[in-house]
Amino acid sequence: MQPIHRRWLLGIALTLLALPCRATIVLDLSWVDTASPQYQRFKGFVDAALAGNPGYGFTATDAAWMYRLSNDARYAQLAVATVEAQVVAAEQAIANQQRPEVAGDSYLHVGPMIGDLALTYDWCAAYTTGTQRARWAAYAQQAVWNVWHHAQASWGGVAFPWSGWATTDPANNYYYSFVTATMYWGLASNDTTWLNLLATDKLPALRDYVAGIAGGGSQEGSGYGLSHRSLFGLYRLWRDSTGTDLANANAHLTDSIRWWIHATVPTRDKVAPIGDQARVSEPVIYDYHRHLVLEARQQTLDAAARADAAWWLHRISDQDMESGFNYRHNLLPAGTDTVAPTALVYHAAGTGQLFARSGWDTAAIWLNFSAGPYLQSHAHQDQGSFTLYEGTWLAVTENIWTHSGIQQGTDTHNVLRFERNGHIVPQRDGTTSTMSVTPGAGGAVHAVADLTPAYAGDAAVGGWQRTIDFAARKLTVSDSFTLGSGSTATFQVNTPLQPVISGRTAQAGPLTIRVLAPPGATLSALDWTTRSGDDETYHRGWRLDVSGGSTGYVVEFSSSDVLFANGFDAS
Repeated sequence: MQPIHRRWLLGIALTLLALPCRATIVLDLSWVDTASPQYQRFKGFVDAALAGNPGYGFTATDAAWMYRLSNDARYAQLAVATVEAQVVAAEQAIANQQRPEVAGDSYLHVGPMIGDLALTYDWCAAYTTGTQRARWAAYAQQAVWNVWHHAQASWGGVAFPWSGWATTDPANNYYYSFVTATMYWGLASNDTTWLNLLATDKLPALRDYVAGIAGGGSQEGSGYGLSHRSLFGLYRLWRDSTGTDLANANAHLTDSIRWWIHATVPTRDKVAPIGDQARVSEPVIYDYHRHLVLEARQQTLDAAARADAAWWLHRISDQDMESGFNYRHNLLPAGTDTVAPTALVYHAAGTGQLFARSGWDTAAIWLNFSAGPYLQSHAHQDQGSFTLYEGTWLAVTENIWTHSGIQQGTDTHNVLRFERNGHIVPQRDGTTSTMSVTPGAGGAVHAVADLTPAYAGDAAVGGWQRTIDFAARKLTVSDSFTLGSGSTATFQVNTPLQPVISGRTAQAGPLTIRVLAPPGATLSALDWTTRSGDDETYHRGWRLDVSGGSTGYVVEFSSSDVLFANGFDAS
């Protein structure tokens, strides 16, 4: 070969190396039924944006999906224009020596914002210019870099350090947003730094963490635990793009299907109110619940779990997604309508939640009991708490009737309230209570919880054990405890309706509460609305306090709702 030929080949090689080597974001959409009403609703939502009237929450990702599904260039152009507006706004903020929006709230929204950019950068590349792509890349690269280098974060050469909140906490919803931005941009740009960070650090940490949550669900509770819908979506993206199946690397995703099904009350329009409920105080079924189970059903390899998910998806109150920005997620198939699950009792030790019900009909009575890890900032001081539901809430945390939905203290939960010298003794995070569970027939269950660890050795509480027996549509709660010097223990239960007290019995609407021990117990009621003030608004609800116990209490709960007790089906 002549030297000139070698120089020519070398030149070609160097040119090829200089070209951007993009790794396509692979997201299999072959399962989308373009003849379905779900697709038509989604298309209508995107078409409204195309006509200049974008609905609330419309994103470039919506337009990019429509482009991929239809091959209509107008959708690609809409996605590009939407991302360009994000980047221009960021560039203006940076020019003014300010943080761009993507950095707001400790980078909470970096995932969807950079995800929008990355998907459009990749899928709609033919409709972008070289200059535009360079600007987008510089912005996205800086955003992702800032996430993982919080102390050195900067914009436009100006230092903007931040706290680094949750960058090392795979239990936290912020972490999922950080990984979303990194994954989408890493794949779109084929940046080995970010792809290696995911493959060797962030994803293994996530995989190992969720593997330890026996029974599925989230240690953040049922409000912030909905962030797992994004987590499960990441699993699908990573599997489609790299071939690595994180969803079935452990049992968490599959178990989470069962967790959410059992956490749903019999009327199928609400879920257990566990932890902070910041979106809405009462945890009504919403698009996010549907999306989470759709994602999990799509990926699990467990046929029984897929069948249970299909049954639930076809029966919950939210069938079509309430908000347009969630229409895209309803394209995921819900499967065929199948038979109800068989299990009536479910114990998820990894979140410390026990669920039991008398049946899968809407007239069933349902119980939730909590005793396990108290580790996350959105979790509550509710170790030992219980919730009862039969057609409506019978006994439930007062938190769902608050304006904020984030009242975490023991006084709002159905626990023993320990006090010393007039001050409530708090439960401590970083602790783990334990529970043993013995299921019976027909949804009956016996459970014993050691709640002593929740007080982290506080001398005011020598020990607390709570035993529950749930059977024949009745709940009996038995407490035994030891008190430190100067301490008292009050049995408390929160009810939506006013308890009418007669001796050692109280009637709160359909709920009958009988104090079986101690014989000298006294009952009193608190109207929560009288506690409203500058810090919180209590919209409704009452608390029944049972006092006088020095070593224990035994309290029985039963429903006098004749319609539901006789098997009336509200559906």
